[in-house]
Amino acid sequence: MKLMLVDDHALFIEGLSYLLKTYGFEIACVANSGKEALEQAAVHQPEVILMDICMPGLSGFDTLRLLKVQYPAMKVVMLTASQGDEDLFQAIKYGADGYLLKSTGAAELVETLRGIRRGETFLSSSLAAHLLVELKDFEVDKDSALPQKTLTPRQLEILQLVAQGVSYKDVADALGLTERTIKYHMGNIVEILHLENRSQVIAHAAKLGIIKDV
Repeated sequence: MKLMLVDDHALFIEGLSYLLKTYGFEIACVANSGKEALEQAAVHQPEVILMDICMPGLSGFDTLRLLKVQYPAMKVVMLTASQGDEDLFQAIKYGADGYLLKSTGAAELVETLRGIRRGETFLSSSLAAHLLVELKDFEVDKDSALPQKTLTPRQLEILQLVAQGVSYKDVADALGLTERTIKYHMGNIVEILHLENRSQVIAHAAKLGIIKDV
């Protein structure tokens, strides 16, 4: 997997680069700003980009938005110290494929990258739980609310588990299904809710009350 690391703190990038190389990842390039990230992405075509939010000049969000327009197949994971709701929602809005805190452990980071390559979307486990808590009390316009009956009982069951941060493999094991079947159901859920990725599905479903308290 070819990675690009984007952060304006040189020492952090050096440490992260060393860590990921020990797990067998290829660091295709690094960038210290959003502008440089766009330039490096064009040259090296990384598969996955790990990027900070707060950078001088072009912010991580602006860079994310431009990357998704120019290179929609590239996966972008925000790796930040920010636990703010607004930053999390912005990342989801602009199509981030993951949102991890810099306090994330090496094992979770590595598993996230491997999952991203499989087409999954990740939030830090603590943020996923927080997201549901914050969204469950949002007021929803009843005229625009998607009726719960549009999802089958099986789809609701899968969504409930995925929303708790359970991996597709563990969901499959818990329900006696294959991982491929779980991914198939999640694909259908994304289509039914007219959204783009797993993070958006979880956020929207919680907002509409489809997901029970976790």
